Amino acid sequence: MRDNLVFSLDIGTRTIIGIVGEYLEEDKLKVLAYSIREHKERNMYDGQIHDIEGVTRLVVDIVKELEEKTGEKLKIVSIAAAGRALKTLRIRIEKKIDSTKEISKLDVEALELEAVQKAQDEINAEENNNFKYYNIGHTVVDYYLDDSRMEKLEGHRGEKIGVDLLATFLPQIVVESLYTVMTKAGLEVGSITLEPIAAINVAIKKELRLLNLALVDIGAGTSDIAITRDGQIISYAMTQTAGDEITERLAKEYLLDFNSSEKLKVRLSKEKYHEFKDIVGVSYRLSTLEIVNSIKDIIEKIATEIADKIIEFNGKAPNAVFLIGGSSQMPMLKETLAERLGLPKERVSIRDLSTIDNIIGLEEINGPDMITPVGIALDGALDRYKNFIKVIFNGEEVRIFNTHDIKVSDVLVITGYNPRDLLPKRAEDFIYYINGKRRVIKGNIGTYPRILVDNKEGNLKTRLQDNSIIEIVPSQVEPISQPWLYDIVQIHKAVTFLGEKVNLIKSVKVNGEVVEENIRLNQEDHIVIEEIRTLEDLLLEYNKELNIDNYLVNGKKPNLNHILNNGDTVTLLEKEDSQEKCIKLVINNEDFEIYYKKDKFIFVDIFDHIDFDLSTLRGKLVLRVNGRDAEYMEELKDGDNIEVYWE
Repeated sequence: MRDNLVFSLDIGTRTIIGIVGEYLEEDKLKVLAYSIREHKERNMYDGQIHDIEGVTRLVVDIVKELEEKTGEKLKIVSIAAAGRALKTLRIRIEKKIDSTKEISKLDVEALELEAVQKAQDEINAEENNNFKYYNIGHTVVDYYLDDSRMEKLEGHRGEKIGVDLLATFLPQIVVESLYTVMTKAGLEVGSITLEPIAAINVAIKKELRLLNLALVDIGAGTSDIAITRDGQIISYAMTQTAGDEITERLAKEYLLDFNSSEKLKVRLSKEKYHEFKDIVGVSYRLSTLEIVNSIKDIIEKIATEIADKIIEFNGKAPNAVFLIGGSSQMPMLKETLAERLGLPKERVSIRDLSTIDNIIGLEEINGPDMITPVGIALDGALDRYKNFIKVIFNGEEVRIFNTHDIKVSDVLVITGYNPRDLLPKRAEDFIYYINGKRRVIKGNIGTYPRILVDNKEGNLKTRLQDNSIIEIVPSQVEPISQPWLYDIVQIHKAVTFLGEKVNLIKSVKVNGEVVEENIRLNQEDHIVIEEIRTLEDLLLEYNKELNIDNYLVNGKKPNLNHILNNGDTVTLLEKEDSQEKCIKLVINNEDFEIYYKKDKFIFVDIFDHIDFDLSTLRGKLVLRVNGRDAEYMEELKDGDNIEVYWE
């Protein structure tokens, strides 16, 4: 097989078309021979091979015929997976985020990846099988920030982000069955593409693909749709109504067998008048217009379903629609489709090879049904799609369908990599209990994971080549060291009471056992502290009269609920202290009666009279007076309602 020779096969539901061509300079393809064979049995259903042996026999016959016509031994073949086998799903997901952190590019990419994987899971659930799906691509419809639609998420802050996107998948079984047939026929796959991509490369010039266009391949069993925008195919779709619906409608209308009805359908686009007999011998001589009007309802049904599907996946009518496939030539179909889309009639057109400059040798058979076979041949000649590419992901080989724009994210979808593993990890919180109350030491936040492509820093959008090596270095995070008991319990907490040192901690139990030394704590340990906590507890412990008028704490008049702190000094009140002032406050829903000598009692003074640890930061400190934010130096008055807590 000469180097510039191209051999392609278009394996369709009704026919298999083989083309042998010679690739010339200036991107021209000279067709040397072609062969078309119809399936005698139902070997194919909606573009998927069901009878491998039956399809193999036809392929072998085509190869033999083309070898005889060209005198060349054919070995390497270009093929395509059917567009109708693709599955496109629209999906929306939302996730909560840290509102204190700016949304990064990686956060957005991980969100998209998670949506694609959810779409893949839903497709697997719908199919109720174990097929593996290749992600062909996805298109973002909308982003959301706290339920509001956004053009871009990066750089914003919020509590919740979301994405609405279209994801497209190709079942592995479709590709594997094609490979199996080629192997059984003694052929080697040189390139593989998708039928819609092959068709677009022929039917729509590169400079036109920046427009929002729809390509519709109306075949026998289905009508396959590909939509372009900004130079790319943004989505694929399909309807279950196509040429066979017209054939069956003609058969019922004029009492014809299927084959006769099929022949009549084909002639409708070529002849003005038609003579035929039905199965009981009644003769007809009718014009194309009469016949088309009699089956107008089915033509409108096909056009309406195609229009609805285009709008569903494109969001609106496109700039123009190109029709290919044998059934696209049905009279009234393109006009009806234009009407349903609200487009001028000239914006919906049939494409055939007569409009293609770089194809030579198919003048006698250049209809719209030849667009895809020629596109497959051209893709093979230009070597745009090299079959599958192989990459190494975290040490394992992965094969991925080559759509010429393979990114790291595509590999993660195929391998089922969890998108949440792309975000920084947090070490496990350390949880313990003091006197039944749950306490938490927050775990450390780790580094962002690193994506390395061929030993260079990359990201989810980094493009891959054949044999690329991808490695994800996980988030590195330091675990929390187990705290010591004395880090939690102020074991040597003591006060001076009437000149004597009094240890406030009477006993400490860990998980029910008395502990008298400093030990390492374990997760979920329960610590019970028996202590002298308030001035009242201290007086009761020493059998003193509960008359607070007799005592000072740190030189100030206390109340019985005064929380004792390490280093406090409790003394008897002397006569000169009897003129102290008193203020009554509600602090954290608890009544306090506080005595003081100063000219005025200010907010910060309350920390001398309540048990509130300011030494360790536990979040945002909230200070409020009578429902409003407090200031440290503001003067307090009788009856003020004070709130002090960590948020």
